[in-house]
Amino acid sequence: MSTPIDPPITHAEIRRFAEDRVNLDRETAKERREKVGALREQLKKYMTEHPTCGLAKSYLSGSLAKGTALKTCSDVDVALYITYDGEKKVDAKLLNWIAERLRKAYPQMSADQIKPKTYSVGIEYKTAGIEIDVVPVFYEGDPKDRGLLVSQDDGSTLMTSIPMHLEFIRKRKSAQDTHFVQVVRLIKWWAAEQKAKDANFRFKSFMVELICAHLADNGQDFSDYRKGMEAFFNYVVSTGLKKRIAFKDYYQPSELPANSTGIVEIFDPVNAKNNVASQYTENHRRLIVDAAQDALNALIEAHTSSTKADAVAMWQVVLGTSFRG
Repeated sequence: MSTPIDPPITHAEIRRFAEDRVNLDRETAKERREKVGALREQLKKYMTEHPTCGLAKSYLSGSLAKGTALKTCSDVDVALYITYDGEKKVDAKLLNWIAERLRKAYPQMSADQIKPKTYSVGIEYKTAGIEIDVVPVFYEGDPKDRGLLVSQDDGSTLMTSIPMHLEFIRKRKSAQDTHFVQVVRLIKWWAAEQKAKDANFRFKSFMVELICAHLADNGQDFSDYRKGMEAFFNYVVSTGLKKRIAFKDYYQPSELPANSTGIVEIFDPVNAKNNVASQYTENHRRLIVDAAQDALNALIEAHTSSTKADAVAMWQVVLGTSFRG
C-alpha cells in the first residue's frame, strides 16, 4: 500500500509553474510599459502644443498597470481622458475623432497601425507583437480623475477613476507583498482554462480581483498559493456567488443600491452604483460555482494523494495539462 507523500505538490512547484507559464515575465512587462510610456509622452506633448485638442490626460490601466497580467495576454490598455463636445456615447464619429488625434500625436506610425475598433482605438506595434487599446473616458475636470469610462462589453458609460482603481489594488498588494497578485493570476489562469473548455463560461478578471480583495480584507493569507486558491474556490462554492461584495475605501455601505442589481453582485470599489457582474445570468453563476466546486475537490484530493502522479493529475484539473508538478 502506498504511503501518502507530504506534500505531494509543494508551494515551490506551484510558484515555479506560475513564473514559467502563468505570469507575464518582467522583461516583456518592462518593454510594454516603455511602449505605453512613450505613447503617453507623445500624447502629453501633443496636448501641451494643442490645448484645445480635446485630450486631457492618459493612464496605463488594466492588468499590466495592476501587475496581474498573464503571459498569454498581448493586449495593453490605456485610458484616454477626453473633453468631447459631442454626445457622450461611443460611435464611429467619436472613435475616428480619437484616431485622428492619435495619428497626429504619433506621426511616425502609419495610419493603418491606428484603427478604430468596436469601443476603443487600437494601436498596433507589429515588431513587439502587442496592441494597445486606447479606451475613452469622458472627463470634466474631477480632481480625483473620475470620469465616464466606456465599457468594452457593451459600449455603455460608467463612472470610474483609473488612479483610484490602481490605488485600491496597490493597497492590497502592499499588505501581502507579491502573494496577493500571484493568487489573482493563478485564478485568472484557471478561469481562462474554463473559458477554453466552455464558450458559455464567463468570469471577468475584475471580478476575480475583487473577490480576492474581499478575502484579503477579511484576513485571508495568500502566501501559501494552494491555500489561497482553495479559499477562493471555497468562497465561491459556499456563497454560491449570492452574497453581495462591496468595499469601504471610497464610499459608505449606505450608498449602495437598496435593492438587488443582479444575479451576482460585486460592486466597483470606486462606484457604488456599478455592479460589475450585472450582466451575469443565473447560468453564468451556476457555471462558475460548478467549476469552482470541481477545482476545490481536485485541490483537496491532490493534497491527500498517495502518489505524485495522482496529485499532478488533480492539479491539472485546475491549471490545465501544462502543469507537470
